[in-house]
Amino acid sequence: MLIGLDLHSQVIQVYDMISAIIPVYNEEDNILSLYSELKPVLNRLGEHEIIFVDDGSTDSTFQKLKECAENDKRLKIVKFRKNFGQSAAISQGFDLATGDIVVTMDGDLQNDPSDIPEMVEKIRGGFDVVCGWRKQRNDPFLRKRVPSRVFNWLTSRMAGLNIHDLGTPFKAYRIETVKRLSGSLYGELHRYIPVLAARRGYKISEIEVKHNPRKHGKSKYGWSRLIRGLLDLLTVLFLEKYLARPLHLFGTIGLLSMASGIVMSSYLLILRIFYRQPLEDRPLFMLAVLMVVSGLQFITLGLVGEMLTRFQHENSKSKLYDVETQVNFEPERENNLESEPQKE
Repeated sequence: MLIGLDLHSQVIQVYDMISAIIPVYNEEDNILSLYSELKPVLNRLGEHEIIFVDDGSTDSTFQKLKECAENDKRLKIVKFRKNFGQSAAISQGFDLATGDIVVTMDGDLQNDPSDIPEMVEKIRGGFDVVCGWRKQRNDPFLRKRVPSRVFNWLTSRMAGLNIHDLGTPFKAYRIETVKRLSGSLYGELHRYIPVLAARRGYKISEIEVKHNPRKHGKSKYGWSRLIRGLLDLLTVLFLEKYLARPLHLFGTIGLLSMASGIVMSSYLLILRIFYRQPLEDRPLFMLAVLMVVSGLQFITLGLVGEMLTRFQHENSKSKLYDVETQVNFEPERENNLESEPQKE
């Protein structure tokens, strides 16, 4: 963070350093245009860095990035050995970011860099996360816009968060927020950062942003993303509520199941003792046994979850991705990648 003093007005101005994180995968036709549009915007905002994370591209994306980085030491590049997914790329960018405000965006030119200053001002105004809202989308209606609307509608109601567009990575964060949450990102959980942040008490806001038509390449998402997204949402809601106490969830289910089985068994026992009715031909008898056994299994599962939770807390966090090379970072970081733990 840079601090400037206006000698005439005697007013101290604070200039936040901006870290722009852009995950890319096979975007060779978009890199130069994106950089030429993004750089002037960040120059006007002041001190900044641009971190491109090449998520295992198989085209010339990395070479294009290196061309841009030759004359701009503020442009930093991370290249993964293979495609690990957008969440891993964003998480790596979070780990390496040194700015006070972090902005994430796609590398396909559909996010407009001209919206970044408004996002930054929202963060400076006291918010911890600012989401971009693609109110007017330029995507195929059935293949992209419909599943996105369904996804956002279900997510907002299940998570209790009034945000219109969780699917876009075009967001801004206070650095303290992303450092706290970066370890929770895997699979495709990057889209749920606002949900994770809101559940931990951070302030969330959103602004309308422009959404440009895709000029080059093709979208890598469709209806399958809706199914994966909803499953990831269940993961987020479960982990945020029961990660530290899995027995509370599984134990409750187990006790309810066992109680139901005991009630059924008691009813059947009364029929057997007082009315001399046989039990072996009653489906209710088998259901009662099943409910009791299932209850014991759920409680056991909860205890196993408690042990795994304790084990996780007692062991260091491991990375789910492997970096091949880095550009424009500190020499010791670039030369000692093999010494950094990157195991699954």
